[in-house]
Amino acid sequence: MSIEAVLFDMDGTLVDSESVHYNCWSQLLAPFGVCYKEDDFCRRFSGRPTIDTAKEIKQAHNLSVNSRYLADEKYRLFSEYVKTNLPPLMPYAENVLLAVKEQGLKMALVTGSARHEAEPILKGLGFYNLFDTVVTKDDVINPKPAGDPYLLALKNMQVAAQNAIAVEDTFTGVTAANNAALAVIAIANKHTQEHDLSKATQQMQSLEEFWHWLQSQL
Repeated sequence: MSIEAVLFDMDGTLVDSESVHYNCWSQLLAPFGVCYKEDDFCRRFSGRPTIDTAKEIKQAHNLSVNSRYLADEKYRLFSEYVKTNLPPLMPYAENVLLAVKEQGLKMALVTGSARHEAEPILKGLGFYNLFDTVVTKDDVINPKPAGDPYLLALKNMQVAAQNAIAVEDTFTGVTAANNAALAVIAIANKHTQEHDLSKATQQMQSLEEFWHWLQSQL
């Protein structure tokens, strides 16, 4: 395998943003009397499309508003929050991004988040310009778990799937990479330890481990 590009997921892979997502959902659902414990919510919904989460919550609690309203409000709350409150980086994330860039490999950011959620984080952390392409859910008709976001990123970089590798942390993300015929490294975080990551090419404990492995492949 000749690796020319690395395609990174964002939430839970590069930035520890699951708590932010949870807090936004909690704020949105409080007026409806709906409350989840953070660990339970994150285990259940991490990596899943916002609209799917909205549909499930609406149905489970028989809410009077429609799921599109819930999803749009959650996007709004999240994008407003991260303008002034950046989520922390996952361990070793900055080191890995800079090292991959210095190695001369192409890099993509492929996220299930909306563009107005992702860009404030990437720009606020100073990483936006490190990526050769940034693909969000807004750029495709079928977001993750479909392979379309990864296929678009590969097209934008003019790299074949067999010459690239994805880095993900959820079942949804691993499925998306598989659907794009990409090899994928799964690095579970505290919220996704119970996800089925068996379809990943390899499972690793940290981004640091991933970087050491990547160096051995170059």
